[in-house]
Amino acid sequence: MSDTKDQITLFEFEERKTIRGYPELRWTGKRPYTSTQYYPAQHKETYGKPDDSGWLNKIFWGDNLQVMSHLLKDYRSKIKMIYIDPPFDSKANYKKRIKIKDREVQNDSNLFEEKQYGDIWTNDEYLQFMYERLIIMKELLSDDGFIWVQCDPSRGHYIKILMDEIFGNNNFVNHISWKRTFAHGDIGQGAKHLGRITDFILLYQKSSLSQLNAVFTPYEQAYIDKTFRYKDDDGRRWQSVSLTAPGGAMKGNPSYEFLGIVRFWQYSEQNMYKLLEEGKIHQSKPDTVPRKKMYLDEAKGIPLQDIWTDIVPVQGVSIENENYPTQKPEALIERIILASTNSNDLILDSFMGSGTTLAVALKTNRRYIGADINLGAIQTTSKRLNQLLKAENLIDKHAGFEVHNVNNYEFFRNPLEARDLLIEALNIQPFHQSKLFDGELDGRNVKIMPVNRITTKADLDVIISNLPYTTYDKKKEENPGSPVDYITLVCMGHEPDLTAAFKQEVSAYKIDVQIVDILTDKKDFEFKREAKAEVVIEGNELVIKSFYPMNLMQKLSLQKEQVDDYKQLVESVVIDWDYDGKVLKPEVVDIPEKNDFVKGRYDVPKNRGVIRVKITDLLSESLEIEVE
Repeated sequence: MSDTKDQITLFEFEERKTIRGYPELRWTGKRPYTSTQYYPAQHKETYGKPDDSGWLNKIFWGDNLQVMSHLLKDYRSKIKMIYIDPPFDSKANYKKRIKIKDREVQNDSNLFEEKQYGDIWTNDEYLQFMYERLIIMKELLSDDGFIWVQCDPSRGHYIKILMDEIFGNNNFVNHISWKRTFAHGDIGQGAKHLGRITDFILLYQKSSLSQLNAVFTPYEQAYIDKTFRYKDDDGRRWQSVSLTAPGGAMKGNPSYEFLGIVRFWQYSEQNMYKLLEEGKIHQSKPDTVPRKKMYLDEAKGIPLQDIWTDIVPVQGVSIENENYPTQKPEALIERIILASTNSNDLILDSFMGSGTTLAVALKTNRRYIGADINLGAIQTTSKRLNQLLKAENLIDKHAGFEVHNVNNYEFFRNPLEARDLLIEALNIQPFHQSKLFDGELDGRNVKIMPVNRITTKADLDVIISNLPYTTYDKKKEENPGSPVDYITLVCMGHEPDLTAAFKQEVSAYKIDVQIVDILTDKKDFEFKREAKAEVVIEGNELVIKSFYPMNLMQKLSLQKEQVDDYKQLVESVVIDWDYDGKVLKPEVVDIPEKNDFVKGRYDVPKNRGVIRVKITDLLSESLEIEVE
């Protein structure tokens, strides 16, 4: 199937009709989501090798709505488990703290915060955002699959109703409360709320075919002391449990005399005497009913319940800590994976962040697909997986992974800074109070559409529903035949006939609409200063002489911070000794520990081809160059 044909491939979904007696969540501008189109992806990098079946795990950089639309072609109804930790509408911008390598922090000049992503929405935009993505996730799930959605109280109750509507309230499985932080001082004189220390996780099944695995949690010491209060001579702890069973022909339990007592028993007479020989029968007196010894070291623990208080959050000193906002502990994800998947099952995390789900999937021998719109998440996850493959000596035992871009967007590291970059590049006068438009340019209201994905006709609904129609009526009356507004849409690619669709939706008013497409006009804009490096071959070595990450250095200069060695600013170096011009397949993956430096010098193999080097800085921005 060619790219041209792929781009117009449509995937249709089952129409969702309101069922009488079942509530449905409504919001302003709620749009049915009954189909999506295929979006192409570009294979950029490969780390490691496929497994015996030919499978390579996958990471996608792009808007997850379009990533999941891309996945429908090959993975519809094939993903066993989805876990997401989506935005909570927390009204916050999340930042990552950047620290110069190998330098003690004396003051804030050695640390600065880099914006990673925003979680600021209007309620209606947030609900539509989640609604569309949950619908595609249902399409991707296998018939026996599960979806876990992490929430907090700010919007979680809305998500519950959305999931009832999409998955069916009969497929609701559990509402799990996780104690995500320690007690803190929210309560006190003048406090407005009780201490907020929990997230909750919604668990839904795709259908009645879904089956959870048995997972057990360890006994607490107080429970052990109270319940396993007996000890053998060798110190083994045990408790006594009943051996009797309900009687009657319908129950099918055997009745016989054992150690002088006639009862209906759980075991056959033969197995009862086997337990006796093994020393697992306890009879305190000859005339008492025998009981079974249940040893602590043979007990599985407590079956998993829906309140989780035994998993601590990721702390600053934790070996897991990737210094990434909202990172979740591996123990939390491991419990989720073990409860709902088996070895070699396929897992999806489309809000993957620091890559915890993918790292745990690798450790537990599951296949995985991850996606994120933030380039920092892509680099953090890639680094984490490469370090794990190396540290655990798994590179020859497990499938590696590929990195893909959806729609080939490489302008912005993250959506949060895109608006500011575009405003600066296009000389837009920014609006600070308007909820609809971002600024003004040459007398036109400017709306910056979502970046890192193309703009669709559905995106216009948000604008159209918020236009100032009262003002338009007055202008139309005063100047019939003249435009009531002049609007410029700035986008990163768009569907055909977008302007015509806009005018058709507001046909009662004459609006002059202009589209500025960054993909088409990118040659006219300079969004950021590119990094520079000097990389040479000296004898049998490739040597990185210098590296100047211009954006990072500009930020450091604002902090009045000087750097003596370029290696202090480098997160990783990867080298492909035989680059094919399309996909980077590194044979050298130099990712040092947090405070260590990259080597900077690398032995060159004799059978080298075209050499391509990728250097990534502390901001997750990369420079790729070919070496003569």
